[in-house]
Amino acid sequence: MACKGKRCGKGPGYPTPMWAYENGPREKLLYVTTIQPNLENEQGDYLSAVDVDPESETYSQVIHREYAGKSGQEFHHIGWNTCSSCYFVDSECTDVPVRDKLVLPCLISDSVYIFDVGQDPKRPKLHKIIDGEVLRKNNCSAPHTSHCLPSGNVMISTMGDKDGNSKGEFVLLDGTTFEFTGTWTVGETAIGGYDYWYQPYFNVMCSSEWGAPKLWRRGFHPDDVKSEVDYGRRINVYAWNERKLIDTIHLGDEGIAPLEIRFMHDPKRCEGFVGTALFAKVFRFYKKNPSDEKFTVEKVIDVPSKKVDGWILPEMNGLMTDIILSLDDRFIYFSCWFHGDVRQYDISDPANPKLVGQVFLGGLILNDSGIKVIEDTELTEQPSPVEIKGRRLFGGPQMLQLSLDGKRLYVSSSLFSPWDKQFYPDMVKNGGTIVQLDVDTVNGGMKINENFLVDFGKEPNGPSLPHEMRYPGGDCSSDIWLVEEDEQK
Repeated sequence: MACKGKRCGKGPGYPTPMWAYENGPREKLLYVTTIQPNLENEQGDYLSAVDVDPESETYSQVIHREYAGKSGQEFHHIGWNTCSSCYFVDSECTDVPVRDKLVLPCLISDSVYIFDVGQDPKRPKLHKIIDGEVLRKNNCSAPHTSHCLPSGNVMISTMGDKDGNSKGEFVLLDGTTFEFTGTWTVGETAIGGYDYWYQPYFNVMCSSEWGAPKLWRRGFHPDDVKSEVDYGRRINVYAWNERKLIDTIHLGDEGIAPLEIRFMHDPKRCEGFVGTALFAKVFRFYKKNPSDEKFTVEKVIDVPSKKVDGWILPEMNGLMTDIILSLDDRFIYFSCWFHGDVRQYDISDPANPKLVGQVFLGGLILNDSGIKVIEDTELTEQPSPVEIKGRRLFGGPQMLQLSLDGKRLYVSSSLFSPWDKQFYPDMVKNGGTIVQLDVDTVNGGMKINENFLVDFGKEPNGPSLPHEMRYPGGDCSSDIWLVEEDEQK
C-alpha cells in the first residue's frame, strides 16, 4: 500500500533516473526467463539466476534454476512487485514496500508466476502461481508486461480475450497477496494490447499492440498481418487517473506490430518512442506543448528492407523486437532479430536520431546462411557468423538490458519459442545465448565483450532459450519514475 502525506526517499529503487545513472550500483546478477523448447520435459521453463560479477569465479554462468514444474507455459517478460514509482513514501511510514518478488506472466498458458528473490537473491524460489483460468474467466488472455504501480499494486497488460482474439486490457494484482483484484480499463477497451508505460505527471499512459494470440501463437504467417484487428498498428492513449482510453493513434502499414513502448525516463518529459516490429521503424510520440490534447507522432528511424533470394519472402525486413533507452535519455538501442544487428542512436535531438553504433550478432543474412542478399542499401557484403569463446552464436539479437550507467548492454537471443523454431531451428537445437556489449557513453559506439558469454546449450534438461533479463535493484525497462510532488495514484 502506498503511503501519503509528507514523503521522504526510503522506498524501493532510486529517487530519479539521473541519480540511478550516476550513483546506482554495478549489476552483479541477472534474472533471466528461460524457455524449455522441448514440451515433453515435465519441469518446463525456468527462471535463471546468472552471475555477471566479473570478480566472481562463476562469472557469466547460470548459478541457479527455478522451474515452472509443468510444460507449455512460455515464460516471457518479468516485472517487480514494487519499484522506483514507490520511492517517495511518508516520512513516518512503517509499511514501506520491499522489492522482493518477481511477477512473470506466461504467453501460452495465461498463468502468472510469482518468484521470491528476497530471501536469497541468488536462489529465486517459486512463491505462487495464478492459474490462467483466472484471467480467462475475466475475458483476458496472453498476459505480457508487468509494471509495479505507485499504489504498491501490480498491473499486467493482456493481448487477447478468452478465445484468443485481439483485445487490449490490463489486469490488477494486489501487491502483497498477489490476488487478482480486477481489470483496469473503465469503459471501452483497446483493439489490441502488448506493452505499456505511464507518466502520472501528465495524467497519461500509452500502450502498444501486437496482435491476436490465436494467430501469433501458431507462428508467423504473412497473410495474418493484412487484418488491422489481428495485427495491431496503433498506440493507445489513456487518461491515467480516470483509467479511460481517450485516443488511438494509427501508425499506418509501416507501423504494423508496435511492440516495446518507452516514455523518456525523465518524468517531466511528455515524449517517447515505440518500435514497430514488422518493418523495423521507430516512431516518436510527443506533445509540442504540455497542454496539447493530443500527441504528435512522427517516424524518426527507418531500417530499410533487403531484397533476398532463398527466403520465404522476396524482401526481408529487420523485425525490430526490442528497444531500450539509457537512463540519461541520451541513447536509444534496438535489435533487429532478422537482420541480426543491434543499433545505438544518439537521441540528444529526439526528432533526429543519429546512428552511432552497430554490432552484428547473428541473424538470417549471414554469408553461410543459404539466403542471398541481392540488394542492400546499407551493407556491401553479408555479415560473417560470430563466435565468442569458441562458441558460435545462433539466432538473432532479441531482448536488451542496459546497465544503470549505460556502459554495458546485455543481449539475449530468443524471441518466442514457436517463432524460434520457425526461423532459427539451429538455435533451438544448440541453445540460445546472452552476450554483453561494451558501450562508449561519450562518443557512442559498441563492441563485443569477448570474455562474456552465457551459453544455454548445455543446460541440465537440454538446450534452452533465454529471453528477458532483470537486475535485482531495478533497471532501464522495469522502473518508472514520478516527480516527488506527484500524488501517488
